[in-house]
Amino acid sequence: MTNTASGVGHGGETGVALDQIALGNPSFVWRFGQERRLAMVRRYLPLEGATLLDMGCGLGAYVRRFADFTDRAFGIDIDVARVRQGAASGVRGLCAGVGESLPFKDGCFDGVLLNEVIEHVTNDRQTLSEALRVTRQGGRVVIFAPNRFYPFETHGVYLGRRYVFGNIPLVNYLPDAFRNRLVPHARAYTRARLQRLTAGLPCRWLEWTVIFPGFDNIAARRPALGRFLRKATYALESSWLKRGGLSHLLVLE
Repeated sequence: MTNTASGVGHGGETGVALDQIALGNPSFVWRFGQERRLAMVRRYLPLEGATLLDMGCGLGAYVRRFADFTDRAFGIDIDVARVRQGAASGVRGLCAGVGESLPFKDGCFDGVLLNEVIEHVTNDRQTLSEALRVTRQGGRVVIFAPNRFYPFETHGVYLGRRYVFGNIPLVNYLPDAFRNRLVPHARAYTRARLQRLTAGLPCRWLEWTVIFPGFDNIAARRPALGRFLRKATYALESSWLKRGGLSHLLVLE
């Protein structure tokens, strides 16, 4: 998913490719994984008739889906080209901007979504502060963010000046100094780091858990294996072993 501000550091590449590495990849198609996350959002944030904002909306996949529940769904992203592409595909309510300084009034949204966004922004605390500012009293901010204990780093790594794409094993288990050199373009969070991030902000934790991925690519190639992985790992989400999952789900009120 794409973010709402520039990345936190870069290797030796320049140009569009580096920008896309820093921003992350948007949702190009709507599949099982996105639908599952939408169901989780709906568990904590009623969408029917609500005024909603997707921060880091990319091409607007979630904004398009939100529009099935409300005519007041909006999205914002720093990548102007993606916003234009999403608008050209028929998604309404998109605009360009940065998460640290949202162009919206205080308390104007019932709910805000940050789906794999805060790991990319320049200032994650300021971004969350802005999300809370534009959310009404009693409204909710739903956050999905990378889990530091997931066995794979999904954002790729830099080996010197060379970027290596893919799911790289065990990188997140390295000490911060080493991980940050390999992955200067994306953060990963522990629960404790999220607690420090939100400390002192005008909100309370309504829910926190860790979830596993949708395994959509595996399911497309090998359906039986995809079904097995989903069944096995989703069962872990109700146990202590969820701490090895892909992403934190944090709901702030």
